[in-house]
Amino acid sequence: MKILVENLRKNGRIYKRLEEISPRDLKIRNKVKLYVALDLNRYYNAIIIVSQKSRLLMKDLVKFEEIVQKMALYRDHQFKGKILILDAPLCSKAKTAFIKAKWKIIEQ
Repeated sequence: MKILVENLRKNGRIYKRLEEISPRDLKIRNKVKLYVALDLNRYYNAIIIVSQKSRLLMKDLVKFEEIVQKMALYRDHQFKGKILILDAPLCSKAKTAFIKAKWKIIEQ
C-alpha cells in the first residue's frame, strides 16, 4: 500500500482515504487490484492496478469500464476520476481510447 501511495504522490495525486475492494466482492475473475480513493476535494476516484506480461488492447478498455460500473454499484456512488496503473505495455490505439474515455494512465 505504501508503494501505491508513493507512486500516486509522485504523479501529483494525493488522497485522504484509500480503500481496497476485493475483486471477489464484485465477482470479477481478472487479476487486478481495485481501490477507491477520496481526494482532497472530496471526489471519489477509482484506481485499477494491472500487472500482466501481455499488451493491453482496446478490448481491455471495455472490460475496465465495466469494472468501474460494478464498483460504482457496489459502493453506491459515482466516480469523478478513473486511474489506471499498469505494468504492461499499452497499445497506441488503446492509449488514445483510454485518454478519450477520461482515464488517467500511470505507467510503472
